[in-house]
Amino acid sequence: MKLPRLYPILDSASLAASSVRLEAAAAAFLEGGAEILQVRHKGHWTREVFAAAREVARLCREAGVPLIVNDRADFALLLEAGLHVGQEDLTPRDARKLMGPEACIGFSTHNGRQFCEAGGEPVNYVALGPVFATASKQTPDPVVGLEEVRRCRSLVEKPLVAIGGITQENAREVWAAGADSVAVISGLLPEAATAKSLRERMEQWRQLTQK
Repeated sequence: MKLPRLYPILDSASLAASSVRLEAAAAAFLEGGAEILQVRHKGHWTREVFAAAREVARLCREAGVPLIVNDRADFALLLEAGLHVGQEDLTPRDARKLMGPEACIGFSTHNGRQFCEAGGEPVNYVALGPVFATASKQTPDPVVGLEEVRRCRSLVEKPLVAIGGITQENAREVWAAGADSVAVISGLLPEAATAKSLRERMEQWRQLTQK
């Protein structure tokens, strides 16, 4: 699987803190050139949340951009999206049975042992992190650092998505360490989040990926 160098995550909690609707952020990011999107909602999936995610799925289909749903295989299937699972979610093998052979499935890992084990799982890419300290998770795992990214890159052939505390200032170091893609949450949200500023922030990231 060929992943874009930037993997934007629409984290519902972070967006709510910035007073931005999920679908509005998706539209702005897609206009700014996003090549993949993930919907990450850690709370209860209400009808309102699902309706917003369905609108995101529609926008992604129209833009020809893959959509990934975090954690929830049921909603991923309903939205005809891919799935990203963590260490405490549905196992990758069970996820593959449910999602089918063509679905894109990603898997989170937080240390070298987990990363190596993920190399044998039926997933399309493996995420590793947090690379740096992050405020996007309530109980983050220990920071792995750039050296672990570099070491793990040599151990598994699957695409490596680095996540955790990645900004425009340190992203180049992460790519240089061997990451195929960097997943970003907070780094995509300007202080004054509007449709225009979100689109411009995505455009800045896109320019960075091309340097």
